[in-house]
Amino acid sequence: MRAPRGSPRSRRSLWVGFGVGALVGVLSFAALGLLASARAQQTVVPLVADLSKHLVAITTGFTGTDVLLFGATDGPGDVVLVVRGPLTRKVVRKKQLWGIIWANRDSVTYDNVPAYYQVFASRALEDIAQTSVRARHQIGTEHLAFNLVEKSVTESFLPGFRAALVRLKQKQHLYGERTLPVAMLANRLFRAELHFPANVPTGSYSVEVYLFRDGDVVSAEITPLVISKTGVGADLFDFAHQRSALYGVAAIIVAIASGWAAAAAFRRV
Repeated sequence: MRAPRGSPRSRRSLWVGFGVGALVGVLSFAALGLLASARAQQTVVPLVADLSKHLVAITTGFTGTDVLLFGATDGPGDVVLVVRGPLTRKVVRKKQLWGIIWANRDSVTYDNVPAYYQVFASRALEDIAQTSVRARHQIGTEHLAFNLVEKSVTESFLPGFRAALVRLKQKQHLYGERTLPVAMLANRLFRAELHFPANVPTGSYSVEVYLFRDGDVVSAEITPLVISKTGVGADLFDFAHQRSALYGVAAIIVAIASGWAAAAAFRRV
């Protein structure tokens, strides 16, 4: 039998209902607060970085360009940048004197060779991490993992061929001869100027950013960069590589026409 409205038992049930509802509301708000706090903590990352542009367009008058990398960290630490170009296959040959002429004799073929490679760091690499850590992330030309495909020399001569490959890349200004600086700014910001020479190869590049603390990598981020030819030069390049036979015929026709035009002009003179 239901208690009459307004009776002590009815009022007691009403207060109990209000108490349970209030308790549920408080617990719900507390759960939402904890969830929001957890999400906020998850969104805090130790390292963020980006480039001023992700596409470098090579035109006819291209003489090189600079790309700005900027970022921030959540606290103190050392920042290391590694810029890698597209992987290629390279053949290193050794010339030897045969009588009165120089000819290629021994050769070594490497795969997974970056077309471009440069390292930036906020301090000397030796002070940031041990050799084993730098070798694990291939930081430094001495730690690049070239894959040996074929060789015509003994194992004892391989280091010389590898060193020659790195030296040739450095002479072409495609590999850095030294570690370039990363400028550490106020409020845990950093920046670096990435320079690409006029002969920079086209393709997909990766800019790897590492945050070191106590000699270990605590965070890393990879930012893509594309270097490609554009304009008339790109069309001629694609035509020459995709239709080499037609390009050769067209070049011969242009050369003959130019010679005929020059001869006709001189006859009139």
